Amino acid sequence: MATFISVPLKKSSEVDLVKPLSKFVSSTYQGSEEQGEYLRAVEELNKLRKSALGRPLDKHDSSLEILLRYYDQLCSVEPKFPFAENQLCLTFTWKDAFDKGSLFGGSVKLALASLGYEKTCVLFNSAALASQIAAEQNLDSDEGLKAAAKYYQLASGAFGHIKDTVLSALNREPTMDISPETVGTLSLIMLAQAQEVFFLKATSDKMRDGVIAKLANQAADFYGDAFKQCQYKDNLPKEVLPVMAAKHCIMQANAELHQSMVAKQKKHFGEEIARLQHAAELVKTVASRYDEYVSVKDLGEKINRALTLAKKDNDFIYNERVPEVKDLEHIGKAALAKSTTITPPISQKFSDLFEKMVPMAVQQSTIIYNQRKAETVNRLVGTMREATNLCNGVLASLNLPAALEDLSGDSIPQSILEKSHAIIQQGGLQSIEQLINDLPGLLTCNREILDESLKMLNDEETTDNELRSKFNQRWNRTPSGDLYKPLRAEGANFRNILDKAVQADQVVRDRYNTHCEMISLLCKPENELTAAIPSANPTKTLQGSEVVGVLQSLLAQLDEVKRERESLEGEIKAVTFDMSVTFLTALAQDGVINEEPLSLSQLEQLYGSYNQRVQASLRRQEELLGQVQTSHQEFSNLKQSNSEANQREEVLKKLASAHDSYIEISSNLREGTKFYNDLTEILLKFQNKCSDIVFARKTERDELLKDLQQSIAREPSAPSFNVPAYQSTPAAPAAGPTPAPRTVFPQEPPAKAAPPARPPPPAVTPHAASGPPTVPSTNNPPPVAPPTQAQGPPYPSYQGYPGYYQMPMGYNPYAAYGQYYMPQYQGPPGQGYPGAPPSGQPYPGYPQQPPQQQPFYPQQ
Repeated sequence: MATFISVPLKKSSEVDLVKPLSKFVSSTYQGSEEQGEYLRAVEELNKLRKSALGRPLDKHDSSLEILLRYYDQLCSVEPKFPFAENQLCLTFTWKDAFDKGSLFGGSVKLALASLGYEKTCVLFNSAALASQIAAEQNLDSDEGLKAAAKYYQLASGAFGHIKDTVLSALNREPTMDISPETVGTLSLIMLAQAQEVFFLKATSDKMRDGVIAKLANQAADFYGDAFKQCQYKDNLPKEVLPVMAAKHCIMQANAELHQSMVAKQKKHFGEEIARLQHAAELVKTVASRYDEYVSVKDLGEKINRALTLAKKDNDFIYNERVPEVKDLEHIGKAALAKSTTITPPISQKFSDLFEKMVPMAVQQSTIIYNQRKAETVNRLVGTMREATNLCNGVLASLNLPAALEDLSGDSIPQSILEKSHAIIQQGGLQSIEQLINDLPGLLTCNREILDESLKMLNDEETTDNELRSKFNQRWNRTPSGDLYKPLRAEGANFRNILDKAVQADQVVRDRYNTHCEMISLLCKPENELTAAIPSANPTKTLQGSEVVGVLQSLLAQLDEVKRERESLEGEIKAVTFDMSVTFLTALAQDGVINEEPLSLSQLEQLYGSYNQRVQASLRRQEELLGQVQTSHQEFSNLKQSNSEANQREEVLKKLASAHDSYIEISSNLREGTKFYNDLTEILLKFQNKCSDIVFARKTERDELLKDLQQSIAREPSAPSFNVPAYQSTPAAPAAGPTPAPRTVFPQEPPAKAAPPARPPPPAVTPHAASGPPTVPSTNNPPPVAPPTQAQGPPYPSYQGYPGYYQMPMGYNPYAAYGQYYMPQYQGPPGQGYPGAPPSGQPYPGYPQQPPQQQPFYPQQ
């Protein structure tokens, strides 16, 4: 049954890496001490490519290690050399792995001047070779199963990584074998095969049938997904599609088979038969359609044997109704197979040939420079945003520009209408409430991930401390408390971040509650908004006054200042500069990098002019706001002041302020949502880190426990001493040991001489007619059924049916049943029980017991 798909390797043309790379090294590092080392590293890189791609590779881990090491080296050198068509041009040519000259195989060859293309093809070959190595493993051994699962998961992860990166790496249409659709299908196939290996491992380890059924059902699901994808891939080998279809049915059949065993354990005998019948149909389908690809003879025989036995038991004993397959409860799924994440380096013994080309000092200095740059940008942008908010607040407190537009006293000012329309277009109150309601769920998710991660550490540390107190100095591994200190510090930092986020959320929520009423008013239709604003006496006499024109001019200038700031903010954020060249030059000249003066000098050159423009904008705003306040005072003196006008102006101020608060609250909530989502990804990585180290510690713990148990078992339990002479007399030879029966009951003391066997009773009871007569025991009382067995009338014991125990013939099992004491069948004369065999013959299908004396307990 174990037919697995493996992928052929791509073939590459020879490429000379020495000449172009050596030329670049010689021109860039001319006269430096590292030049010779880099030139030797170029030679080693060229040799590594020839070893990985220039010869046939054996299906062995050492060959895969060479491929992975070359892939890791490509990932390492990519940012260190300017690989591009207009700079360091290297053309790589690869053949389609599945192309055999057909019309559907895509391009026969593809040549690209792209290191990303070389990386993609090398990773494809790594995945293909991993699939071939996995297919060669001996699945009858535990080590073979583990290795196969490891390589299939690696292959699945590699193909999945190609699917996600190939288009961006090539910037053109790839060949069919490395297209996202094809490698995505291959990734599904490898994942399904890895899940099947886990199923085989669980079966070999004799795990619980419920667990095995879930593993098989998940494998069937994976194979079904792979089959759907294969239907649209003409370039894959023709045997892939039928094998995927067959495997889907086979794993479903295995799932039903093991779930039927679960049903049998729960005494759901009708469900057991229904599942076995479904499994038999699936196997029959495979045998009739895909027999040339996959053999299911053994599986079919196993299912048929179980089905025959289940039907016989149900017909003669249980008589349960067999439900329809559609009425059965769905089998759960357990996905143990996971695609290996491709994060270089992935080879076991990788060492960067060009490690010194970009020293750590340069990388660290670049990181610090980027932090300084981010601080400078945030400071400039933050200063401008604070000034804009201040300007909006001042204008809102003065009811501008609404006061200038509200000279009639009974209509909605145009600026208020525009603010209302802007809020409605952004979703109004509902969008803010949705964002606010989403925050607790995101916070809870992050806290649960963090709590679960720390709980794993706590549980493992508790176990480690218990074992350390038990074994004392024998438990000689590093304490978990010391090992987990960095992780706990990281977890404490995450918890502190979450606590601060909760406080920030509360601030935003309080501000929303403050302005909620006015924001809700701005979301209403224009007629309702007009009705909600108090009317006042008209002030049309001010429409042509000079002060109104001055205020309008000042407000227009303030709007222009705001627009200039938005443009300036975009320019500041767009500034880029690569400081690595500066740091490399400084390192080459001085031998060390004095990061602070270099970074500050460069940042002054980049952002000095922008800083001056920001300060000029602030001074301009301050000047304009002073003029606005002066003119507004004059404007207020000219207006007719009364309670109605004051009330109307107060409402308009609140509406303007509510609009500004809405914009800021929306921005804060979106930033908070993004913060929680980004933090979730970080916490998931932290959780994976905790899970990995805990798993490694558990593995180490199990191995150490095993060694300790073996060492303790080898130690003498007591010091040696002399045996008295009278105890050294040889004892009489005894017969060979008699193996104890495999039963849950305690053994009885050995019996005395057995009396002669009694003659068999007449076969008159209906139960006795269903099997061969039992032979009485000699002296032991009838055993008590274990508490796990269902209680009921005692039935005769049949060979092969555990749980039903034989009884001495002197015991009458029907004495307590009144009228059934002698339950003779009252049928037509000359006929026995319905369906019974002729007199003197046993029921068909039941094994014949030997005539000798039988024990009380079933022999298993």
